[in-house]
Amino acid sequence: MTVNVVCLAGNVTRDAELKRTTGGSSVLVFTLAVNESFKNNATGAWDKRPNFFDCVMFGPRAEKLAQYITKGAKLAITGRLRWRSWETDGGGKRSKTEVVVEEVELMSHGAQQQQAPQQQQQGEFYDADIPF
Repeated sequence: MTVNVVCLAGNVTRDAELKRTTGGSSVLVFTLAVNESFKNNATGAWDKRPNFFDCVMFGPRAEKLAQYITKGAKLAITGRLRWRSWETDGGGKRSKTEVVVEEVELMSHGAQQQQAPQQQQQGEFYDADIPF
């Protein structure tokens, strides 16, 4: 049995980019920064180190979410890892591992937060303005 599940919560590093495949399908691309806490042996204090994850989402939900996934937005995502490789125009080989996002929970709207405030009730996220 193979298990490929990723759950991350972090901040979007820049506005998501909505693209189209040659077949016309929607593809949403963004990067999520997730802090990792570690104890600094030199100082004894707890420090944070960011990890950056390239994320991709497909289809109509990607189109709807594009306007909400903006720089600074805090997201919780669930998805799966995918490795892909390609050849550059110069003949070099490249590869990367990315998260194919299946579920998204908007924990804040980043730059749009002042325009569309969220309502929270005892740890529950609710935002009536988001059409999913």
